[in-house]
Amino acid sequence: MTAVAAAGTDRVRANEPAISVTGLVKSFGDVRALDGVDLDVAPGSVLGLLGPNGAGKTTMVRALTTLLKPDAGTIRVAGLDAVHDAARLRERIGLAGQYAAVDENLTGLENLVMVGRLYGARRAKAKQRGQELLARLDLVDAAGRTAKTYSGGMRRRLDLAAALVAGPPVLFLDEPTTGLDPRSRLDLWAMIEELVADGTTVLLTTQHLDEADRLADAIAVIDHGRVIAHGTPDELKDRVGGERLEVRLADAAEAPAAVAALAAMADGPPITDEDAVKLVVRRRSGAIVEAVRRLDEAGVGVDDLGLRRPTLDDVFLTLTGHATEAGDEAKRAA
Repeated sequence: MTAVAAAGTDRVRANEPAISVTGLVKSFGDVRALDGVDLDVAPGSVLGLLGPNGAGKTTMVRALTTLLKPDAGTIRVAGLDAVHDAARLRERIGLAGQYAAVDENLTGLENLVMVGRLYGARRAKAKQRGQELLARLDLVDAAGRTAKTYSGGMRRRLDLAAALVAGPPVLFLDEPTTGLDPRSRLDLWAMIEELVADGTTVLLTTQHLDEADRLADAIAVIDHGRVIAHGTPDELKDRVGGERLEVRLADAAEAPAAVAALAAMADGPPITDEDAVKLVVRRRSGAIVEAVRRLDEAGVGVDDLGLRRPTLDDVFLTLTGHATEAGDEAKRAA
């Protein structure tokens, strides 16, 4: 049996985590990128790994996929030790990074055949598998074109296809939708959901919190090399607190006056974000009417006002002290 076939049929046992990390430590000089990480991921689920740039997300993915040897701790993925069984483990995992790792001078099909051959498949079997994946990822019409003619979204799909050649039970996606247009992101999300429905375990790093909210069964927030929060999206939102009042001001310069007017309603200090003021309200009932009255008495102009449940953006902001880099980029683009 070829490595490709063996990997595809050897699934993670349901009674053990697909990924299990204990006391993981990795330093680069004086910088401790990972500082005692403990984490388990259930088979057939998606773990969203969130954190600021430099928090340790990519270092962790590299360690889990045998590309980086940890200084301390244990890693088990798909039932294998990532250090002592590294060669065998590489046959059972897939990895798609932030940038499409394809050979631009090869066609789409040639790229997949090459990967299949590296996994030990015979050429005919590798070609058959490549054709199956090209069809699944809607790349059949581009199969004979060189990858340098592909759009960004097409390259990303080809990179994902390469990660799936061996039918891995565990798939690592390191910010896979970076730079994709909205339609391509939705297509990739649908593909990930199909893979998980078929039993694949996915570890996903992302700066897009809507992506994590849709795809992840559980979320781990990492900062300064440590996991600072872990739970389902709903559990993390509940941890942040109750209903949030969000006020969009007519004039951003009036934010200090709005904060002063609303402070008595808040369960904690209000947060200002350019022309917006956000606060967790102590009482939901009558909060909007009271806020309108207080702002009117303070002479603060309002464009919009409403109550909403906490989002993962709120979770991230509360836990790390700032918005995600993706959110910052969106603000700069606007």
